Amino acid sequence: MSSITLRHTTPAGSIPPRCLTGRPTDDGEIERLGDAIAELSARIQAATYELLVLIQQFDARAGWHGGFRSCAHWLSWRTGLDLGAAREKVRVARALATLPVVSAAMQRGELSYSKVRALSRVATPESETRLVDAARGGTAAHVERLVRAWRRVDRLAEARETARRHEQRHLHTWVDEDGMLVIRGRLTPELGAVVQRALEAAGDRLFREEAAVPPSDDGPAETSAAQRRADALGLVAECALASDLDRGTAGDRYQVVIHVDEDTLQEDARARAGDAVAPDTGQAVLEDADGACVSAETSRRIACDASTVVMRHASDGTVLDVGRKRRTIPPAIRRALAARDHRCRFPGCTARHCDAHHVHHWADGGPTRLENLVLLCKRHHRAVHEEGFTITRSADGTVGVCRPDGRQLPPAPTAPRWDTHGDEVQDPLAPLTARLAAAGMRIGPHTATPDWDGERFDVRWAIDVLWDRQGGAAPGEDASAETSVAT
Repeated sequence: MSSITLRHTTPAGSIPPRCLTGRPTDDGEIERLGDAIAELSARIQAATYELLVLIQQFDARAGWHGGFRSCAHWLSWRTGLDLGAAREKVRVARALATLPVVSAAMQRGELSYSKVRALSRVATPESETRLVDAARGGTAAHVERLVRAWRRVDRLAEARETARRHEQRHLHTWVDEDGMLVIRGRLTPELGAVVQRALEAAGDRLFREEAAVPPSDDGPAETSAAQRRADALGLVAECALASDLDRGTAGDRYQVVIHVDEDTLQEDARARAGDAVAPDTGQAVLEDADGACVSAETSRRIACDASTVVMRHASDGTVLDVGRKRRTIPPAIRRALAARDHRCRFPGCTARHCDAHHVHHWADGGPTRLENLVLLCKRHHRAVHEEGFTITRSADGTVGVCRPDGRQLPPAPTAPRWDTHGDEVQDPLAPLTARLAAAGMRIGPHTATPDWDGERFDVRWAIDVLWDRQGGAAPGEDASAETSVAT
């Protein structure tokens, strides 16, 4: 077997050849090896910065929307990274877009990815300069300890602010001189959001009811927004009293009923067969949603894995007969499907909360058997039904996915290979080296070496000096004492 060596394209004397074998014998050679490791590591950090910039640009342009749940899922699929590591790469890439000082330090190879990953959890444009200075002076372990203490102090400040808001909540009502009820108060953010949503929902209901009444010359004047909010508050109170202040169960609140014609479910099959389909054939209407409709393909997706009830209607819409409610996927088959597939079968997806998808829809005559079912998460179930992706399952159980343009989506793409010239591989960092040289940035063996000389790291003192939050405890007060971080 022939060996492949890496072509030496870096500046002379900076990094020795990688094909060095044997054990170094003199201190000078050991020192050069150490410098080579440090310099190459700094170059790798600079290259990692370029990778993060590319990830941020790809994410901002939604390049992963072609069937993937997120940019992290695409990155894991395309580059072979673990999904957790891919999520962290995307998070750091997004954070760097708002942290120019941290970005510049990493671009120059001064900060490692480990330090930047930790700093990105707490850094803001106002605090990043102080944090970068601290990171340059310590190791990655020091930075991790600093960030953990920083986050704890942040949480303590947030807890104090939350407690302050909770204590200041109040609501006062009184009857004015003219008999009008006056309401004034302060609510916590989460309760205020609930009240706002309730008022908006009640206001929308009142607006629709007003719009349904034909206008007349002697009718009341147009209701203002403030008047409608007052009426909405009354409607919310009436509904609460009528339901005996019962919040209801989660199943009652979130159950959605769709009425679907049989023609709607079979429309896609007839279209593929070449039969003429009328433009107004079938309908899929949401119950209790004022006639809101969903598309035929959406109704087919929901019908893949839902409870079904057959209702027979007369020509005027009167219900003639109602059948029994039954599950499209029987429980026994669902258990077997979950034991076989474990997770979503779409390439690159690891979701475990999935729908059962009929490869050949049951409304088109497809059987509800294991060989005709695959697990798909809600995101990819929608991609198959509404976004043009197609899925197949061969006799040996292999699942294939095609993009809307017909191209196959492989389970895992092949990794690109470096260009070779004979038995030599080009230096993968050569393009980066050229760009750094053009920008006047020099990376050497001591670029990323911290200034720490071995003294004890006092994390409480560091937090006391560095941490500063608008409205929080001032440095030197109880914030540093409450961190309880072992030094």
